[in-house]
Amino acid sequence: MRSAKPHWREYLIEAICLATFMVSAAVFATLIYHPASPFAAWHATETVKRIPMGLAMGMTAAALIYSPLGRRSGAHMNPAVTLTFFRLGKMARVDAVGYVLAQFVGGTAGIELAEALLRGSLADPAVNFVATTPGPWGSGVAFAAEAFISFLMMTMVLAVSNAPRFARFTGLAAGCLVAMYIVFETPLSGMSMNPARTLGSNVLAAAQSTLWIYFIAPPFGMLLAGEAYVRRHGHARVRCATLHHRHLRCIFRCSQSETT
Repeated sequence: MRSAKPHWREYLIEAICLATFMVSAAVFATLIYHPASPFAAWHATETVKRIPMGLAMGMTAAALIYSPLGRRSGAHMNPAVTLTFFRLGKMARVDAVGYVLAQFVGGTAGIELAEALLRGSLADPAVNFVATTPGPWGSGVAFAAEAFISFLMMTMVLAVSNAPRFARFTGLAAGCLVAMYIVFETPLSGMSMNPARTLGSNVLAAAQSTLWIYFIAPPFGMLLAGEAYVRRHGHARVRCATLHHRHLRCIFRCSQSETT
């Protein structure tokens, strides 16, 4: 079992990864939706407009997972992912706390940095700080949708990352799900799946009243997926807390083969 000492470098990497994700989200949302963007005259349905956004964010997520930084930290980038791996016994408590705090700091810093770089463009109502808010069907539907997509994401992560033949495709599968969720699920909840991704954006957009949805539903869905997985396969089947485990020093309670 690994030492319970803090792993500060990995915490910093988690913050950097999520900050990068938020800057990417802000830049692409501004390019696609801002009235002053050259793409603003692109006449298409809202669903079609979400396709380039979904592709951009899916590729961003996959790139971060497979990057040297993502490989070093495990590329959680989401408190719900971290809490699930902690619940499954793959992380020390100090690392779980460190990761969650770093993710919130990184997500908030990322959207603040994007606001500074984009010089106020994020405040335009068409972009709205890339906040995640419930759709026209209300908070109940948004909560259910967030819990459902989070459940599916963690189910995929556990199934694929723990299958030796397919583990290397976990990041690609995660990116594909992110893209699909943005295209098809956004009208229901705004597509967060991540409390740390939502906090800074919603505070800047003055949309704090619905933060409870994005703080509760994603962890609930992912923890439920983790519980379902170990009830079916057992705790021993969960090999590590990484999304891409390839020949690097691992800080987790890991049984992953270095040759996988």
